[in-house]
Amino acid sequence: MKTTRLREPRKGRASKRRGKAVVLLTGGNPQIAKADGDAPVQKYIAAMPGWKRAVGKRLDALVVRMVPRVSKAVKWNSPFYGIEGQGWFVSFHVYTRYVKVGFFRGSSLRPLPPGASKGKDMRYVDIHEGELDEAQMAKWVKQAAALPGWVPGQP
Repeated sequence: MKTTRLREPRKGRASKRRGKAVVLLTGGNPQIAKADGDAPVQKYIAAMPGWKRAVGKRLDALVVRMVPRVSKAVKWNSPFYGIEGQGWFVSFHVYTRYVKVGFFRGSSLRPLPPGASKGKDMRYVDIHEGELDEAQMAKWVKQAAALPGWVPGQP
């Protein structure tokens, strides 16, 4: 039996999801215009290629479940999640082989998310196909939402 592997879209390739074509940047990251609200985040998730779309849906649902008053936006071609008046606490981004989840105050989370950053507060988790630990992610999201978030232009 021959196994067929889905190929990731190449840079600049369009992905048709819910109407207009969305350009997929390097690694398959959807290019979505900056905007606030759930609609642009859902457009981003719908354009995520292959198995990564399911990860995006699960991450979005997990954040909403853990933080019912969450605010959403797409900035710098990534979904951002935060709390009004408190700042952004988590974001994710599509890469060729994984989805990178970034916690803006991740150095305060326990256990510490495994991925280091150049910034002292930021920590990352790379999710490869079939590797989303929802229980641990829920704990991190809940902790992150309780901390002061990141506000662009402020330390």
